Amino acid sequence: MNMEELKAEENSLRNNVAELHPEDKKLYYQIEQKLVKDPDTYAVLNWFLPAGIHHFYLGKTGRGLLNLVVMLIGLATISTIGIFIIILVVLIELPQLFRSQQIVYEYNNNVMKQALAEVYDQSSHIEFEPRR
Repeated sequence: MNMEELKAEENSLRNNVAELHPEDKKLYYQIEQKLVKDPDTYAVLNWFLPAGIHHFYLGKTGRGLLNLVVMLIGLATISTIGIFIIILVVLIELPQLFRSQQIVYEYNNNVMKQALAEVYDQSSHIEFEPRR
């Protein structure tokens, strides 16, 4: 999705939240506050490309560990092929640096969907289906 589509999706989700009963809104915001991520923090962590720290921030532990292990192998073999390994990881991860806003928007929209679904499941006030 491009940024326009992500922002449109976010607006639609925000409209669904606005229609919630006040008690359900409170629950929604409690859930969202715990899970939503800051795009600026992700962008800063992304500068440590070879270490994969930005993956840990979004809960992608497997990918973060893979980056970290490959980087450590690159550092351990820096005098031979290590520099090429590190450069390869940077080249693979570099596009994410330029797409960090989109990546976090998409993540946060998914968080909003999950939070709304949880509220809909728990609520006794909701008698309608969310708009899509």
